[in-house]
Formats: sequence, C-alpha cells, structure tokens
Amino acid sequence: MARPQRSRRVCDMPQVRRFVPSPSPFPAGSAAEEPVILTVDEFEALRLVDHEGLTHSQCAVQMNISRTTATEICESARRKVASAIVSSRELIIEGGSWQLCGGNREDCFLESCKRPGQDPDS
Repeated sequence: MARPQRSRRVCDMPQVRRFVPSPSPFPAGSAAEEPVILTVDEFEALRLVDHEGLTHSQCAVQMNISRTTATEICESARRKVASAIVSSRELIIEGGSWQLCGGNREDCFLESCKRPGQDPDS
C-alpha cells in the first residue's frame, strides 16, 4: 500500500492563475486543445527553484517534503510549462496537494514570503 501524500507547504497563492497564448492560435468558434493544468505545488516548486534560486534540497525544506519529491515536482512543472509554450496551449494553475504556510519566520525561512496582511518586520 502506498504512503499517503503529504501536503506541500506553499508561501502564497499565485497572483495570476491563467495564461493564454496571444494571439490565440485557434479560430473563433473552434474548440481549443485541452489546457495544461499546473498544480499550485508545482508552481511553488518552480518559483522556489527557478525564480528564488533555491536548490532542490532547500526547496524541499521550504515545502516540507523530501528532496527527491521536490525534484520530481519541479521536473513535472517544467515539462508542463514547456508543453504549454511549445504547443500554444492555455496554462491554468489549480489543484494539487498543498497547504498555505503560516507566514511567520518560524514556519518559513524565505524573506520573500510575505503573506497579505503580514507585518514585514515580524
């Protein structure tokens, strides 16, 4: 029996959750290809590794998961983003197994983690 999946810690929800190719490659009234779904935890792994510059080990600590899981999530996210770009498909960020971090320094070591309403000097 497989181990239950642990929720991944996410610092903040993405500000934009939908990206659409412009101009649309699909004629008006035609059915577009299925959108690419990037989960919130995959988005967070991309943000931490590729935007914040963390290693997979640091990303794993931040997200409260193992390093191998962080690597797998990051690789999956990169494949999905590449697929959306190369195939001119819509990218939607939703779902996944995650929980929002508490937004305090004991819970999150990143200076960039500033949840809405959080006192930046805490």
